[in-house]
Amino acid sequence: MPADPLRRAADPQRRTAARPATGGSATSAVEVRRSSRRRRTVSAYREGDRTIVLIPARMSEAEERRWVTVMLDKLAAQESRRMLGDGELAERAERLSLQYLDGRARPATVRWVTNQNTRWGSCTPAEGSIRLSHRLQGMPEYVIDYVLLHELAHLLVPGHGQRFWQLLESYPRTERARGYLEGVVAAERLPHLPAARTE
Repeated sequence: MPADPLRRAADPQRRTAARPATGGSATSAVEVRRSSRRRRTVSAYREGDRTIVLIPARMSEAEERRWVTVMLDKLAAQESRRMLGDGELAERAERLSLQYLDGRARPATVRWVTNQNTRWGSCTPAEGSIRLSHRLQGMPEYVIDYVLLHELAHLLVPGHGQRFWQLLESYPRTERARGYLEGVVAAERLPHLPAARTE
């Protein structure tokens, strides 16, 4: 049976592990701290190059793993919402093109727009322009990277045929990102029920 990827630190209420960073392939140290005073809430914050996740002491290891993943995604979303302006978006597009498309996709402009409510992104190959919907801001970095890479691929292949999807095969989080976006769309279509009253 394979060893648990989480190894105990000296304090039995703390565990540390090197985990893949949410937005890419680099690893970052994650320290889980259990507290008997914490009943239901889970929180997380960055401390240098380490992520600290605070959980109730009674949580099972399976719940701990699930919550660590949730909190890493949440922190990444907060960071991308704070940090990604148009300049950073253009730099990110250049990096993705080099990493996954051999640098062949070279957009003239990459920017956020607020007038795309039915599409996550769009591309005009003749102008070399890429536009991402502001609705992506705050989503995990791997989702933003997928949409950017999708639009970069359109600079090379305009349609959604086999050649287009082959360009995205090398991005390891394509299916996960597509599933995330499909989930967002599905959630938006759910009826909004009134909150339950408590007597």
